[in-house]
Amino acid sequence: MGGEAGCAAAVGAEGRVKSLGLVFEDERKGCYSSGETVAGHVLLEASEPVALRALRLEAQGRATAAWGPSTCPRASASAAALAVFSEVEYLNVRLSLREPPAGEGIILLQPGKHEFPFRFQLPSEPLVTSFTGKYGSIQYCVRAVLERPKVPDQSVKRELQVVSHVDVNTPALLTPVLKTQEKMVGCWFFTSGPVSLSAKIERKGYCNGEAIPIYAEIENCSSRLIVPKAAIFQTQTYLASGKTKTIRHMVANVRGNHIASGSTDTWNGKTLKIPPVTPSILDCCIIRVDYSLAVYIHIPGAKKLMLELPLVIGTIPYNGFGSRNSSIASQFSMDMSWLTLTLPEQPEAPPNYADVVSEEEFSRHIPPYPQPPNCEGEVCCPVFACIQEFRFQPPPLYSEVDPHPSDVEETQPVSFIL
Repeated sequence: MGGEAGCAAAVGAEGRVKSLGLVFEDERKGCYSSGETVAGHVLLEASEPVALRALRLEAQGRATAAWGPSTCPRASASAAALAVFSEVEYLNVRLSLREPPAGEGIILLQPGKHEFPFRFQLPSEPLVTSFTGKYGSIQYCVRAVLERPKVPDQSVKRELQVVSHVDVNTPALLTPVLKTQEKMVGCWFFTSGPVSLSAKIERKGYCNGEAIPIYAEIENCSSRLIVPKAAIFQTQTYLASGKTKTIRHMVANVRGNHIASGSTDTWNGKTLKIPPVTPSILDCCIIRVDYSLAVYIHIPGAKKLMLELPLVIGTIPYNGFGSRNSSIASQFSMDMSWLTLTLPEQPEAPPNYADVVSEEEFSRHIPPYPQPPNCEGEVCCPVFACIQEFRFQPPPLYSEVDPHPSDVEETQPVSFIL
């Protein structure tokens, strides 16, 4: 917030107003968004009776882009003709906090401290994020104006920070970004070989304080020693009177290891942390703030090989449930759906085999036990094994009562392997 909570415009003793201040209801609130309510008080302290015509509150917000010999809208006609200027209004609210009764032109305030509460709602339409740059700004402010007879108007102003939220969980910002490029090092017939670079980030949208994992593959088939690097660039674009100004600067960077001739290197999630920067401004027609992640290779004696991956700096952090995670989660839930099947409360007993196989059928298929050959005093060769036929052999009758109970009850743990 601009200024302190008790910031005041003090005037001389002849003005008979000791101080004029403006405070917000919640001074800890860092910023406001579309549709939110702004509330507070105008504080006036008078050392003598004060005559005033009105006390009003103004809330204004606009984007301006200007450059040239004069960047002031109130400059002379000749200077303004040479200047480049453009303006867009986003907020214009006027409230009357105190005015004289009908038929009277003046209000008389007694000496002492006076408080005048105010409350207004920001427009529901999207407001552009506050920003200040070299050739323009997007600013919002709240101002209290004291109109007095025979004395110039007195005012106090507070800056209002506004943010237009950008959710990085939207499908467009969860999409991975991948680019590949190759460069031949050398000139004309004296080439030393190509240098290739592939770079990827897992998603397009990130927030302040996040670390971006960078995945890259670098192959150096040239005869030179190269160095891979990565950086986040901020690009400010200003549009006014059909002309454009662009400023680009680096906000964070990281460096890799040297790669010798004939070698390769891989970045398997090398991180680059985003410093505190202004969120991306993509919805203003005269000021735009873009970001990009550049992965590039410094090649001695040659132009650098660079890949620029588009980046959006948002305000609502990644919640970890992106499209890829959702598909994996749905696949997992489908694969584990068998867990929802329930077992019967009481298992059914197996059938009695005596009821299934009759004695007549059993005796018809079971021959008498074969008699072993007579081998008295001599060795029987060859030796044949006598194997009893088990076809239709009934098992013991099923019973839930153990025919051979043990004295000690044993408890075996049961485990399920999922």
